[in-house]
Amino acid sequence: MFSSAVPYKNQQYAQLKTNFINDKTLFEDPEFPATNASLYFKKPPPGIVTWKRPAEISNQPHLFVKGISSHDLNQGVVGNCWFVAACSCLALKPDLWKKVIPDHTAQEWDHKHPENYAGIFHFQFWVFGEWVDVVVDDRLPTINGELIYCHSKDNNEFWSALLEKAYAKLSGCYESLEGGNTGDAVVDFSGAVAEAINLETEAYYKDQKKQEQLFEDLLKVYDRGGIISCSIKVCALPMANGLVKGHAYSVTAVKKVRMGHGLLAYFKNETIPLIRMRNPWGKTEWKGAWSDSSEEWSKVGDMERANLGITVEDDGEFWMEFTDWCKFFSDADLCRLINTSVISVHKTWNEVVHFGSWTKNAEPLLNRCGGCANHKPTFLQNPQFLFDVTKEADEVLIALQQKDMKSHRKYGRGENLSIGFGVFKVELNRKYRMHDILTQQCVETSTYINARAVFMRCTLQQGRYIIIPTTFEPSTLGDYMIRVFTDVDSGCRELMEDKPKVKCWSSFVGYPQAVTHVYVHGAEELQNQDNSGGADPYVIISCEGRSVRSTIKKDTLQPEFTTSAIFYRKKPRKICCHCVICDDEFMGQVVLSGSVKDTYEPQRLQLRKRGRQMADEMPGSISLRIATSTQLTAM
Repeated sequence: MFSSAVPYKNQQYAQLKTNFINDKTLFEDPEFPATNASLYFKKPPPGIVTWKRPAEISNQPHLFVKGISSHDLNQGVVGNCWFVAACSCLALKPDLWKKVIPDHTAQEWDHKHPENYAGIFHFQFWVFGEWVDVVVDDRLPTINGELIYCHSKDNNEFWSALLEKAYAKLSGCYESLEGGNTGDAVVDFSGAVAEAINLETEAYYKDQKKQEQLFEDLLKVYDRGGIISCSIKVCALPMANGLVKGHAYSVTAVKKVRMGHGLLAYFKNETIPLIRMRNPWGKTEWKGAWSDSSEEWSKVGDMERANLGITVEDDGEFWMEFTDWCKFFSDADLCRLINTSVISVHKTWNEVVHFGSWTKNAEPLLNRCGGCANHKPTFLQNPQFLFDVTKEADEVLIALQQKDMKSHRKYGRGENLSIGFGVFKVELNRKYRMHDILTQQCVETSTYINARAVFMRCTLQQGRYIIIPTTFEPSTLGDYMIRVFTDVDSGCRELMEDKPKVKCWSSFVGYPQAVTHVYVHGAEELQNQDNSGGADPYVIISCEGRSVRSTIKKDTLQPEFTTSAIFYRKKPRKICCHCVICDDEFMGQVVLSGSVKDTYEPQRLQLRKRGRQMADEMPGSISLRIATSTQLTAM
């Protein structure tokens, strides 16, 4: 009965159940009453609705009949195939559904002890970064004695109907579930990270190489316990091939199926990529190649077919060749269950989660709703999150999510904001907010879309980066959650300060009077440092006792460093900094004045010796840019 989940509307399941058992009455939920307001806000159901408890619908009601299965569910009259598809996926994952349906054995009907039944159930959903416990009573809407929304194929099984009621309560009413995204529901069931893939725009079915890579991605997600769903755009009408437009399907298997019969199949080792799906309607299947009774199955041995569980019946579940799947489906959601456990045999990710808001302020330095990069004057006024990639290269997952808006649909405010983010490679020693884009490079940009979440998977080189999450238009207000996953700790944190703070001892030790940005692009024609006629150079940029060092560039005399540093200078009238190129030995340097009058244009400077021989030249040159300002929030 005890859980770390937060009780929704402060309704404590355990206490409520105990109270109603003691009072010998059945629970009636005041937060989601059996009225029209809980059903709809605009479009009423097609008939006279009567709310009935399961015992009034079936003689022997159960939460589960013969366990839980993806075949249990059938969609009702509300257009929430996306939610039912997610429930089908959930039913395949015991670790997940036991979290969503807590105490499932204790919640089951005990017909030997009816006095312990209080007509109350509870379910848990992952809502904007935390698990929420939602209580419902067991009164369900019916027309002519039959459930009108989600129901099981067995008329005495009620887990799906009660789960849907809890989700409808969380969303405001049943009609708020009309139209949605399967990936969002899966995230609500699991806390997973959803990646939306547009099969139509990417045209995977035309590109064999891209198609093979996508199949490997899906296979990896499926094998690691992730959840996949797919859909076809436009209206919900069956096509000639049996698929339904404007409809969501759950993916129930991704397999490389072995072709051939007997030992010959094993020696040939010929496989074909297949994918299995389920229609939430519980009927209407694909009629093409690899459908239930198609001749293609004659190419597969009896043992392989038995392992795949092939059934010839109109139960809504069917197989397709992956090429056909890429051709006929328009969208897919890959929901990854990110492993953050420190004790695991599989890859473990380091996760950082931040919550924030796009807020408006007349003071530009305090404004946090600057819109996307199209709005250059305000773009950098958005929130900024800094993180480090400490490996030579690392795969990074970034998920930006806004609050779910379904509960606001009844008030005419149910639309998602158009959101997205950019990733900038910045100075190695950047500690304060970025105020201008000089040589900082935008290395990745997400799509901007009015979806609940935007996801990106990318590989970044070693260095320091800033993520800038934004709405598409400026002055758009909203709340967001951003999750960053890296192989090792990235130190991800929000940048709050615009410049160094004035401290009580600043009057004694001094306070910065200028800021200088130095970008070293690379070097040319350096002096050989080894017998093979090469070198392993790196550059050090130093100023007033502080320095940054680039990574080593292996075996080259023409290194490309693309390294930058920013310095807040207390002595702006003195020489700004040294750029020193080294291998095992000193290979040359340049000394920069860092005056505000200096050009910001690219420079190529001859390398020189150090100390008293600074006037003497050394082989090679260095390409760089430098900018200086007395306004500390200029860069």
